[in-house]
Amino acid sequence: MPIPAAFRDRLSLPVIGSPMFIASTPELVIEQCKAGVIGSFPALNARPAAQLDEWLVRIREELEAYAKVNPGAKVAPFAVNQICHVSNDRLLQDMEACVRHKVPLIITSLRPPREVVEAAHSYGGLVFHDVISVKHARKAAEQGVDGIIAVCAGAGGHAGMLSPFALVREIREFFDGTIVLAGAMSSGADVFASQAIGADMAYIGTRFLATTEAHVLDEYKQMIVASAAEDVVYTNLFSGVKGNYLRGSVVRTGYDPDNLPEADKSKMNFGSGSDLKAKVWRDIWSAGQGVGNIHEVLPTGELIARMVSEYEDTRHRLCGAR
Repeated sequence: MPIPAAFRDRLSLPVIGSPMFIASTPELVIEQCKAGVIGSFPALNARPAAQLDEWLVRIREELEAYAKVNPGAKVAPFAVNQICHVSNDRLLQDMEACVRHKVPLIITSLRPPREVVEAAHSYGGLVFHDVISVKHARKAAEQGVDGIIAVCAGAGGHAGMLSPFALVREIREFFDGTIVLAGAMSSGADVFASQAIGADMAYIGTRFLATTEAHVLDEYKQMIVASAAEDVVYTNLFSGVKGNYLRGSVVRTGYDPDNLPEADKSKMNFGSGSDLKAKVWRDIWSAGQGVGNIHEVLPTGELIARMVSEYEDTRHRLCGAR
């Protein structure tokens, strides 16, 4: 079960910080990478589109400078998330920028287009695709992706309903690339557990929302700290795709979280529809079921150092060796 050779010696933890709309900007990505975790951001977070080039230059230059000054540090590569859907009219332009800057990892969502895989492979980059089902995983594998991200029950944002014990093992039966597990993880012990059930890496988002570098309101961060798993609502109302959101943010925008209507699945508006009282990107706050294990807002570097210690302590306790 492989961690790509290009990543293996550059990670302090087998973790990808998942790309989070609005929250993931160069500040968070750079701190994740400096601490040895793959940082990522959605290309669409760079607005206007021309800003994507600026972000890619900044991230690469700051990481190279840090590595030069700290030759013994594990500085992780970074990733860009591409939303492969007809509503994303920037996909071609954004991928051209990623090719120019030779982005090490492209994370694709929704449709796994072969042209993205071919573009990334043209310069030696890798493509990981996120899925919520075995059906979607098979389609991604057929397109030649290097890794599959299994987004299981409890994950923040657009999440599936399958247990990781089911989805990871079924994917492994036909896929020999990298498997990354997503869903309600917030500690180094959780990362170790993900590997124990067959994943190669963990995909963590919500825990990084409660960091000083996350580009979200302090109120959002404090709601995460104050919430538990029961405060997470699973609905497709706000984007047309099932996802997990904080109950408190749903209530404050005038909806009843216990009686939400179904969305029109043919209209994946991602919060832009005129029939909505609120916009997802501004008012409805995503989070996974792991919020109950998040008790404070920390600097990203400090958080990752704690997770590394937790991972090593768990490995020592269960395997008897460091």
